[in-house]
Amino acid sequence: MSWLHRLARAIEPFTIPHLIRYLVIGQGVLLAGGIFGLLDVGRLALLPAAVLAGEWWRVVTFVFVPPPVLSEWGLLFAALGLYLIYLYGTALEQIWGTARLNLFVGIGYLLTLGVAFLTPNLVASNLFISISLFLAFAYLNPDIELLVFFILPVKIKWIAAVTWAMQLAIFIRGDWGDRLAVLASVGNFLLFFSGDIFRRLRGTTASLTPRPNVNEGTPSSKQYRHQCRVCKRTDASNPELDFRYCSKCAGDSCYCSDHLRDHVHVVDPKSE
Repeated sequence: MSWLHRLARAIEPFTIPHLIRYLVIGQGVLLAGGIFGLLDVGRLALLPAAVLAGEWWRVVTFVFVPPPVLSEWGLLFAALGLYLIYLYGTALEQIWGTARLNLFVGIGYLLTLGVAFLTPNLVASNLFISISLFLAFAYLNPDIELLVFFILPVKIKWIAAVTWAMQLAIFIRGDWGDRLAVLASVGNFLLFFSGDIFRRLRGTTASLTPRPNVNEGTPSSKQYRHQCRVCKRTDASNPELDFRYCSKCAGDSCYCSDHLRDHVHVVDPKSE
């Protein structure tokens, strides 16, 4: 069991269900308030120098301040951006479970907070939420198509590749403040997925070496023993997870530890 999985289980009693929904609602309210001049959003943003001067609430309220790029889009396109963040976050919660999503967002929050105080006179953005959620969703669902400009269908993995290229360009060409911001925005993704990426690369490299097929002519068998009914992860693809069978579900319904407690029970149609 990985340390991330153990930590997710440890914080499970304190997690917030539908966390992304609350963040998006908060950002939507502040976005509208800022556009119509009803709120001074700058008083809620993360400015470490102001926090050190006594404005402690900024370490909490900044997560509800919409990223500057959304404010520049106008209300309609900003609402669309927030809706996409909500979709990505909701999908990840269904795949991972509430505890793992809370941990993912929490690590991003702490990374952003930590690097912000290294440049205390600069306002820090919570752009980590939208970038990291998008990259995680794209990694787990690479073949989903999005309509760019509502017309052109593009697989999300290519949009993620462009996002990674932009982040790399900022890291190389930007100053140290920009580099720290990039690390904060992708740090939780790397913590969560670097092991899986390494295993995939290692498996790809191994597959390039021809091996004798000792089982040629025999029927192939599954490469895993257990598969989660919800997220489809297996004990082969994610050996750090625990897999259990639910006694309240009809048939042999297997679930990973992220979905064992919060899944919808399978009902036998004959019993209805």
